[in-house]
Amino acid sequence: MPDRESRGDTSKSKSRSDDRGTDRGTDRGTDREASRETEAERRRRRAQFLRELTEARELRDRVQPRRVKTARLRHAMRMRTFRW
Repeated sequence: MPDRESRGDTSKSKSRSDDRGTDRGTDRGTDREASRETEAERRRRRAQFLRELTEARELRDRVQPRRVKTARLRHAMRMRTFRW
């Protein structure tokens, strides 16, 4: 299989990790900028993930209405039996 051949070749992954180490440099300012970009990118990816998760739940609710109704009834029962 082609996947197994590409997995066995580690020369590409080694060169990538070597490149990352040399790109950082010794200047702390560049590290801070890189970490800010990384944090912003992480937040962007997280927001995208949460949007997709919400969309998937809404799709599941539309496709399986009986499941939604059962969950709603269970939740109502829990709320009725909950003591303040």
